[in-house]
Amino acid sequence: MASVSHNLEQPGAAGSIVLGIESSCDETAVALVTADRTILAQRIASQEAEHAPYGGVVPEIAARAHAERLAPMIAAVMDDAGLTLDDVDAVAATAGPGLIGGVMVGLVSGKALAMAADKPLIAVNHLEGHALSPRLADAALGFPYLLLLVSGGHCQILSVEGVGQYRRLATTIDDALGEAFDKTAKILGLGYPGGPKVEKLAREGDAKAVPLPRPLKGSKEPHFSFAGLKSAVLRAHESGEHIAADIAASFQQAAVDCLLDRLHKALAQNPPFPALVVAGGVAANQAVRGALEDLAASHDMRFVAPPLALCTDNAAMIAWAGCERLAQDPDFAGDPLDIKARPRWPLDPEAEIVRGAGVKA
Repeated sequence: MASVSHNLEQPGAAGSIVLGIESSCDETAVALVTADRTILAQRIASQEAEHAPYGGVVPEIAARAHAERLAPMIAAVMDDAGLTLDDVDAVAATAGPGLIGGVMVGLVSGKALAMAADKPLIAVNHLEGHALSPRLADAALGFPYLLLLVSGGHCQILSVEGVGQYRRLATTIDDALGEAFDKTAKILGLGYPGGPKVEKLAREGDAKAVPLPRPLKGSKEPHFSFAGLKSAVLRAHESGEHIAADIAASFQQAAVDCLLDRLHKALAQNPPFPALVVAGGVAANQAVRGALEDLAASHDMRFVAPPLALCTDNAAMIAWAGCERLAQDPDFAGDPLDIKARPRWPLDPEAEIVRGAGVKA
């Protein structure tokens, strides 16, 4: 279990304190964040050891681990900050999307705390937590901005126009990029979690050694597809003609090329944005960051990425999303305590269904 404390304070008066709870996948996380961008305390419990034997996240194991760890973590975070629930202005908990068992554990815990302490409950969309997390570390980032949201379960391009205001410009029609990284790691026998291990191995390989496809590159719409790329990695591995490092490097380069091509298309089809922002677990990948930074510079845009600690699933981003909600509406009395956990929850519910896309769109 890791305890993390960052002071990201910007000029301005201190405001609300929000307790955040995140349990949508395989990270149990709790944080206390203030409206002036100070992370008072944060703890994250990884489940890598529990899921590693299976090569991926097992939902039942994840939910059980959340249930065992969450209550003592909440107590520990409050103790780290030297606060009690009386000092907290609201409780923010992930209400979806995610593995429904884990989401329910966190949301029920948030409800219980809110009800016991008579504090507002803020049911947070996990994707909104990622979408707003760059603003936690960068007070100069204003709306609107172009967001590339890349994680294990999602790959989208969004126009972030305000708190709760998202316009989806593109999505994946099959798999998310983070999932493709994890699948590549599994094919190469690197273990779980796969993304960081593929990135590390790729540094030792030749990105031009293995001919891999760039799905949908050059297509008229800026959507993504990574299923074909995963299949090509499997065939390259099974052929026995390439070393693992070259496959990892070639896969990573193909993924980066797809991201750049799709972002170029989205930028060409929409009005200019002052900033290009990346968020989600894959935002921790340095090759991805470097390529996006160059892309932003070529379009005269600011490039913004959250600190690495805020890229992967964490509770600080959930608490910060709660702070954003309170700042938007100081009279907000909270979400109803009977609000339900949601396995799927699109940021832009009005977006058209993409032809060929599955439920992840």
